Amino acid sequence: MFALVDCNNFFVSCERVFRPQLEGKAVVVLSNNDGCVVARSNESKAMGIRMGTPYYQVSHLADSGRLEVCSSNYVLYGDMSARVMSVLADAVPKIEIYSIDEAFLVLDGMGKERIGTLCASLVSKIRRWTGIPVSIGVAPTKTLAKIASHFAKKFPGYKGVCMIDTEEKRMKALSLTPIEEVWGVGRRLAPKLVESGVRTALDYVERPESWIREHYMLHGVRTWMELRGTVCVETETESARKSICTSRSFADMLESEDELSMKVSDFAAQCARKLREEGTAATEVTTFLYTNRFRTDLEQYFPSATIRLHTAASNTQEIVSAALQALHVIFRQGYRYKKAGVTVGNIVPADSVQASLFDFDPGLRAKNDRLSKIMDMMNSRGDSSLLRLASQKGGHYAADIRREHCSRRYSTSLDEIIEVK
Repeated sequence: MFALVDCNNFFVSCERVFRPQLEGKAVVVLSNNDGCVVARSNESKAMGIRMGTPYYQVSHLADSGRLEVCSSNYVLYGDMSARVMSVLADAVPKIEIYSIDEAFLVLDGMGKERIGTLCASLVSKIRRWTGIPVSIGVAPTKTLAKIASHFAKKFPGYKGVCMIDTEEKRMKALSLTPIEEVWGVGRRLAPKLVESGVRTALDYVERPESWIREHYMLHGVRTWMELRGTVCVETETESARKSICTSRSFADMLESEDELSMKVSDFAAQCARKLREEGTAATEVTTFLYTNRFRTDLEQYFPSATIRLHTAASNTQEIVSAALQALHVIFRQGYRYKKAGVTVGNIVPADSVQASLFDFDPGLRAKNDRLSKIMDMMNSRGDSSLLRLASQKGGHYAADIRREHCSRRYSTSLDEIIEVK
């Protein structure tokens, strides 16, 4: 059996933990640069606010006091996620973190009563220890567990836990689940299925396997089998990431290579840090730039370039150097750039990196690796940009993002901890 633990309206819930006055109010969290809605409370959903709605379309609600607005605070959300995941990791031997607010638990060998008791206790413990409300769906496959979690979240009568543990419950759940809500179907595929008469998950599983394979190939068959109770999506015990990307849109468009170099250096440093956290290294570093595609009055340019390292690396110096080389290749004067990013690819475990005959200086790499670890150690004690390369200049990679409604970093910064009056 699998259990999917899903944090309810996670970004909004994180804000409410430290600002209880937001409970019961319509709340939305905005994307970078306060662009559009990326998280909603149940109250804001009831007002008809949709995911992805541009902020300017609902700003009048905020001005009138009917809507509370929060800028994205990913430092806070990441820390709260880690706290939730640590509670789950202590409860079961095998856990797969699926996203910042979701995790699969493997419950093999447990009886139904024990599973029910465990999940009910997790709902209570996570709310009591972290302040985050969660819903848990339990089923024989991950796809069915996703469906069960939707019911646990939607209907208060489940008290946060829904189990699909009988054939009768499975058929009932499938009949009540619109096909567009099935994990693995997606928005593009759903309209085609509806046109074919497949409106619910039950309609989908009642189609012959041959029809599914003919129209939707292997991916569709895997979803079909999962909905029928056969495990096809295995648990990933190790990171399956093939690449890591850090990118941001800028509050204002940039035109000089020096300004872009600072941003790209920060993005590359973040990628290098993530590599070290996961115990991996990369041999490809790609830098890309975007102009503002919504400004049809401006010249458009969307370049990218990849630098291949002779030996896989994770130290900040090499990754940043490669990213800046790529930037120099693609930068063109006369364009106004709205977004930039760095992707590191061809990722391998750090303990299996093989040196190349063309390695520029193994001794220098070892020195850079040690220096990067020292940077990680110092930055983990407080300000994440306390130690940085000279090319990063001004500060943190997200420093210029417009966040006019941002809350404090209550749980990670001593200067911003909650005040009790």
